[in-house]
Amino acid sequence: MAFEASRLPRVNLKLLHTFLLVGEHSSFRIAAEKSFRSASAVSAQIRQLETQLGVALFHRTTRNVRLTAEGHELLACAERALLELDGGLRTIREAADIKQGRVSFACSPTIAETRLAQVLAAFRQDYPGVEIRVRELTSEALFESIRQREADFGIGPQPETDEFDFDLILVDPLYALVPRSLITTRRTTIGFATLASMPLLLLNQATALRHTVEAALKDRGVKLDTRYEFAQAQTLISMARSGLGAAILPRVALPEGDDPLTFRLRIVNPSLSRNIGIVTSRGQSLSPAPLRLIELIRQLIGADSQ
Repeated sequence: MAFEASRLPRVNLKLLHTFLLVGEHSSFRIAAEKSFRSASAVSAQIRQLETQLGVALFHRTTRNVRLTAEGHELLACAERALLELDGGLRTIREAADIKQGRVSFACSPTIAETRLAQVLAAFRQDYPGVEIRVRELTSEALFESIRQREADFGIGPQPETDEFDFDLILVDPLYALVPRSLITTRRTTIGFATLASMPLLLLNQATALRHTVEAALKDRGVKLDTRYEFAQAQTLISMARSGLGAAILPRVALPEGDDPLTFRLRIVNPSLSRNIGIVTSRGQSLSPAPLRLIELIRQLIGADSQ
């Protein structure tokens, strides 16, 4: 079948929508109910469409309504066209949401201190209109902020419960930052037993890293000499450089380059690490702006796990 090209521009979406309803349900009555119009109004629109196209679209009898061959072809074309239109409108709407959206998320302090700035700078350059709210929280507070929907998502340690979804982006090994006054070594590692004999500097009980260390201790029946506890990794680094004890830290928090005052030693026997990823409420759907930011987080922070 060939419709006259010069007449096609006169066909509007309203007529096509009515045609789709009649064609899909083979009923003028059902089409009228679904479009909140009278059956006579629906019938008039179908006649108008048939007049514009110059073909009959339906076989009408007192008992039923059936598509003609031309009607079947138009139905298939109209369905494909509306699917494409819907996809295009969705893409435009998502692009607008990203440009003018809002993102609220929580982040583990060690990640915020060392990795977050480059992510936010890159995101701001591409999407300057998006409002971003960041909360720097220890693991317990981070999980609670997601639970209460105060944050769209979190960048933090792997939860121990199944109420959250977790998307791994970084495996972060644990190191000891040991004052040179406490040890002489040419090694790049330190055994857990050796470390346990030293005065230690640890992050406080609210952190997942502290839980990881204590679980390793419990498994081996070892008791640590915990000299000081702090909330910030940078404080532990400062204390270790002053010779007050060996700081246990994730790799991302370690200072760059060699330090004449400390050794940076990978903890072994056992090797300890923490999993860092994107934490969301189980089954939660995120809007385009948070999803785009998460994609950037995977690219810039997740690259360290390679």
